[in-house]
Amino acid sequence: MDMYGFYTGQTFDAYKYMGAHLTPSGVVFRVFAPNAQAVSLVLNGQEMPMGSVYDGNFYEIKVENASVGDLYEYRVYTRDGGSTNHCDPYGFYMELRPAHKSVVCNLNAYRFNDGTWMKGRGDTLNKPLNIYELHLGSWHRKDDGSWYRYEELADLLVPYLKESGYNYVEFLPVSEHPADESWGYQNTGYFAPTSRYGKPEGLKKLIDTLHCNNIGVILDFVPVHFALDNYGLARFDGTALYEYPRHDVGVSEWGSRNFMHSRGEVRSFLQSAANYWLTEYHIDGLRMDAISRIIYWQGDEQRGENGNAVDFIKVMNKGLKERHPGCILIAEDSTNYPNVTLEVDKGGLGFDYKWDMGWMHDTLAYFQAPPETRSELYHKLTFSMMYFHSERYLLPFSHDEVVHGKATILQKMSGDYKQKFPQTRALYLYMMVHPGKKLNFMGNEIGQIREWDKGREQDWNLRKYPAHDSFYIFMSELNHLYLTQPAFYERDYDRDGFAWLDCHQEQKCVYVLERRSRTQRLIAVFNLSDRGQEYFLPERELIKLLIHTDWKRFGGNTVETDCVGSLNGEATHITLPPYSGLLLEVYGHSYLNCAS
Repeated sequence: MDMYGFYTGQTFDAYKYMGAHLTPSGVVFRVFAPNAQAVSLVLNGQEMPMGSVYDGNFYEIKVENASVGDLYEYRVYTRDGGSTNHCDPYGFYMELRPAHKSVVCNLNAYRFNDGTWMKGRGDTLNKPLNIYELHLGSWHRKDDGSWYRYEELADLLVPYLKESGYNYVEFLPVSEHPADESWGYQNTGYFAPTSRYGKPEGLKKLIDTLHCNNIGVILDFVPVHFALDNYGLARFDGTALYEYPRHDVGVSEWGSRNFMHSRGEVRSFLQSAANYWLTEYHIDGLRMDAISRIIYWQGDEQRGENGNAVDFIKVMNKGLKERHPGCILIAEDSTNYPNVTLEVDKGGLGFDYKWDMGWMHDTLAYFQAPPETRSELYHKLTFSMMYFHSERYLLPFSHDEVVHGKATILQKMSGDYKQKFPQTRALYLYMMVHPGKKLNFMGNEIGQIREWDKGREQDWNLRKYPAHDSFYIFMSELNHLYLTQPAFYERDYDRDGFAWLDCHQEQKCVYVLERRSRTQRLIAVFNLSDRGQEYFLPERELIKLLIHTDWKRFGGNTVETDCVGSLNGEATHITLPPYSGLLLEVYGHSYLNCAS
């Protein structure tokens, strides 16, 4: 390892030197503990003193009879005379919680078969990106309530994603964490896939299987904070080695410890972890959690920009792109900080996409409002396009929107149970035709009516009920349309790819917008009021109806046809049921007479 690079925060492969590594003559263990009095390896319960190496800040030992599966931890003796046992910060596997020892494993035990995928993946800016966000422990469970193993999930997940029309899956953090309640966002093992669902090679098998079926994999990555458990990173060598020493910036709003991004060793640790998942597990992209807490101190703009942390994210993103040109980097960021998705060399943070939290909040607020107030809120659905081209946005309906009393997406809709379905169908058509890549959390596609609970699987029995099954059919057809119609995605970030055709029907709550690609033109018409309306679309060209949210097979009342309306003078006359949306393809220069 380049020691100068490690100390100055330039290293991306520290895991190849640190941790437990198999050699022909045994296992070599290395750990960084610069302020320790001494460090011992505790292997299968037996303590072995480690020798200090290099500059005295690293400790190393080779154990000839150590092997895969052995349990180990480091006993760190502090200068105040105490000692604490810690798991390996660079450990590649850990015991199932609440146990927490590291486990010796062979990183090369699994051989990938996804060469074609890896060679072909690349920039998704002008391609469809429809992400299914998933928590591995509560998507499906076995009949006895236990978790599926990584490799077992592959057999369930691949056909479901294909049927449902998603071409990427995003896993909530799989790095090891002690508390199920954290959903994986408070880590103790940044290099260890959680043992809840099996072994590292099982996760590799899952990713490999997805790739071999042309499904990309994005992983949640947590570069801001870590779990406070004393066997983890907290006060690792008796001092604040990874975290800030001051409580006011060292403790996050979630009670966890904040990384001190000004330290080169911390930067190298996090950069190496990010690179590790992309390299060793063939992950296609990282969604980075809580980026606002990197940009500003504690995420509070009034406290000012955290310049060292911003510099860290720039260096990391640039380095990851240099090593993995086709990888996708996504920021969860709710701030107005500029140029989050601009390249680092041009002065930006270097992300590919940023979650559009403003669009999400405005859209859900509109659909939660009773219909009689929507005229006053009309421009909540148009405002996003006022700022959209300032960044490359991704539209999320994520896990955060279906927990903590917020209600599920379906439940948020105004009105009674029956009225919620047509509104949710219209909501998702609006989401799909709005520029930007897409993300939807598991369960939303079946009209889940119970908030997400990490301890239970989704309510798949809802598909037994016609309203929910019809809703799933709608979501599946809409997703497949998105994947196959280039106007949805080819010009997502090109001003010529979108236009409002009518966004001044405040009293009627009618919206008309257009999406264009080089070869296709789509028009979407929405009536988001609670009353049926007539609309005259100023089009005389050949029009085909691709999808109608009120079709009977989706649970609506409209007879299914690929024709729309009738010619009336110089316009196409369209009947719009309450809470409905239509997607039209314009593909000629003469009008199709649907009545003939």
